[in-house]
Amino acid sequence: MGVLPKTLWKKFLDYDEKNRVKLALNLLLIQTNGKYILVDTGIGNKITDKIKKIYNYSNFTLLPNLNKIGISREEINYVILTHLHFDHAGGVTSLLNGKKELTFPNAVYLIQKKEWGIAKNPNGLNRASYKFKEDLELLDRSGNYQLIDGDYQLTPEIKLELVSGHSEGMQIVRIESGNKLAFYAGDIIPMEAHKHPSVTSAYDINRKETFNVKMKILEELNKNGGTLFLSHDTEKVTIKY
Repeated sequence: MGVLPKTLWKKFLDYDEKNRVKLALNLLLIQTNGKYILVDTGIGNKITDKIKKIYNYSNFTLLPNLNKIGISREEINYVILTHLHFDHAGGVTSLLNGKKELTFPNAVYLIQKKEWGIAKNPNGLNRASYKFKEDLELLDRSGNYQLIDGDYQLTPEIKLELVSGHSEGMQIVRIESGNKLAFYAGDIIPMEAHKHPSVTSAYDINRKETFNVKMKILEELNKNGGTLFLSHDTEKVTIKY
């Protein structure tokens, strides 16, 4: 919760004896023109015992959840990665049948060039957030990715916007279809509590940039209506405007 003190956030967020707050990993699946596009991949199933102990994470349910709606991992055409922190990019690869594989073998993974460079060579400030060797090395060798340098129009309805703030290569997903607007802002606005402009994550590399892009998103949604998808909220997956 960043600068918001516990004396305030404890009023609306549950926490355990270690002051851990429960977070969801809400991923977005988009279907357009016969293509399946997945936004982010969650934490994956390769977590070490040390990380398990720290975060007390639950099972990786992305593939079973896709199967429930009749979609196999081979059918995903694109994976948009908002950024490469381990809780968003950990599911790029999975342990399947005893070996590590690309979770979505036929997909092109869309990543900001700046974010890719940082993930490969993180510095002391952000090293703990990136797990390149564990999560992205296989993707690097496969070549199943496209590096984007700035804003990128993926389809007529879907635009990726480089915003920075949470990480230097952070991108958000803007969706416009049928005169309707939606944003998947990832960790720019991960929970409903982060609608408040000054409440930013302690992980943010540049709090001012997060604040500015958050204001832009919220002002546009308040003016035009639309939907905001929340990546980490356990109570709400969307907010309607």
